[in-house]
Amino acid sequence: MGVVIRTADEGDRELVTRLLDEAFQDDPVSVWVFPDAAHRRAKHPGLMGMFTEVVLAEGRVDVTEDGTACALWLPVPADAGHADEEDDGPVRLREAVDPDNERVELIGRLTAGIHPVGRAHEYLWMIGVAPERQGEGLGTALVRSVLDRCDREGLPAYLEASNAGSRRLYERLGFALTGRPLDLPDGPRMWPMWREPQPGRGV
Repeated sequence: MGVVIRTADEGDRELVTRLLDEAFQDDPVSVWVFPDAAHRRAKHPGLMGMFTEVVLAEGRVDVTEDGTACALWLPVPADAGHADEEDDGPVRLREAVDPDNERVELIGRLTAGIHPVGRAHEYLWMIGVAPERQGEGLGTALVRSVLDRCDREGLPAYLEASNAGSRRLYERLGFALTGRPLDLPDGPRMWPMWREPQPGRGV
C-alpha cells in the first residue's frame, strides 16, 4: 500500500515542529549549532518551530497521513539572489531562538551563500521522519511526490544534505553534488545537491 500524503496547514504546526525536532536532535548540523545536549533539548524545538512557520507561510509542507513524516519545500524564483550582509533574516532568527548563539545566525548565512541562483527551482529545506519510523521509505515517498511534479513542470530541485546517509538517499533520487561542500567552522560537512528535471519520469 502506498504512502498517503497531504498538504499541512496551520493546524499541523505543532506536529511538524515536533517531527523536525525529534528527527534532527542528533543530526550533525543541529549538534554543531547547539553543542550542549541539554541546551539543544531546550532551544532546538524553537528553531524547528521558526522553520515551520516560514515554510507554512511561504512554501509548502507535506505530511504523511499518519503524521509520522514531513517535508518542507520552498519555491525559489529565477530572480532570487544570494542574501547579502544586510539581510536581517538570520539575525531575527537568532534573536528569536537563542540570542547568544551566533551559530544560529551563521548557519543561515552560510547556507544562503551557497544556494544556487539564476534558475527557478524547488528547495527541499528539511525532511523529518519520526525516529521509530525511519528506514521505512516514508522520506523517499515524500520527496518523490514533489520530484514527480518537478519532472512534469520542468523544474530543478535543490537541497543541502546534512549527513552522509541522507546524501546517499538523495543521490538515488537523482540529486548530484553541485559546487563545493560546505564545511562548517570546526563542524560537520554539508553537501549542496541539485537535481535536473527528468522529463517523462513524472508523467
